[in-house]
Amino acid sequence: MKDAIAAHIGGLVHYPDPEARELRAALAEVYETPEDTFVLGNGAAELFYLFFEVERPKRVLLPVPSFSEYERAALASGADVEYFLLRERSGFAIDCEALAVVLGNPNNPTGTLLSREELVRLSERLTALGCSLVVDESFLDFRRDEAEHTIRREAGRLPHCLLVRSLTKFYAMPGLRLGFGVCMPALAAKLDAHKDVWNVNLLAQAAGVAALHDKDYQEKSKAFIAETAPKFAEAVAKLPNVATVLPPSANFLLLRLKEAGQAEGLIRGLRQNGILIRDCATFAGLSEGWLRLAVRKKEENERLLAVWREMAN
Repeated sequence: MKDAIAAHIGGLVHYPDPEARELRAALAEVYETPEDTFVLGNGAAELFYLFFEVERPKRVLLPVPSFSEYERAALASGADVEYFLLRERSGFAIDCEALAVVLGNPNNPTGTLLSREELVRLSERLTALGCSLVVDESFLDFRRDEAEHTIRREAGRLPHCLLVRSLTKFYAMPGLRLGFGVCMPALAAKLDAHKDVWNVNLLAQAAGVAALHDKDYQEKSKAFIAETAPKFAEAVAKLPNVATVLPPSANFLLLRLKEAGQAEGLIRGLRQNGILIRDCATFAGLSEGWLRLAVRKKEENERLLAVWREMAN
């Protein structure tokens, strides 16, 4: 990917391809989805704002805790936002018999997953009610069983449904900003008509094509997460002040401390040792004492555990 970026530096004197034809072709090949169902974004987050700006829903229902950008995008369009509170006692699982509109799959920060069948049924029920469904699969590339949960093949035929995916997380290039959506061709054309024609720059397009064709990286990354994440979660669960660790479904895990008041001191102490973790008290639906950890390289995970244990003594 770095080689592809370097090879295209000279092209910065030109505008990027407004159709991103090579990137669209690579996406269609890798995700086995027709090219006319894609809408490209300057990161996945742009597509949430674009969707709400175009569709202009009056009300948006958000299962929480979940990614904060969903709410910001909905509020920016003037929508009224209501929360659907997910319960810890049910593992923050989403009941698909209840109305929901914007879903993360896996959900961030809880890591909960829905199957493809559940999402298709939900989309069909919402369509019958005249409602839209947005599904964020930004972390799904990390899973070997991605095909069991994605609706990438169905989104192109489901009315009022937008699937959003990020390329910046799995391929580790958040500084470039690159994401895409999949939806019915008519909706894709409508969204395209409302966005900046050059919203995906030349280097991001080149990097995206290179990343999508790097099968070796994809397989190694999925194998690494499948092996490392459960072991890391098991080790974290044994830390002296940890009460609950939710099973990781991607490259992060959510945990709750035994004493919520310990969170601030723990976060500060780890930061002083060059380790940053996420305080999840800012997520609607979560209180003080909930933390999110990234699953990183083995030596980095072990260093976090060692520093944490030392601070607890």
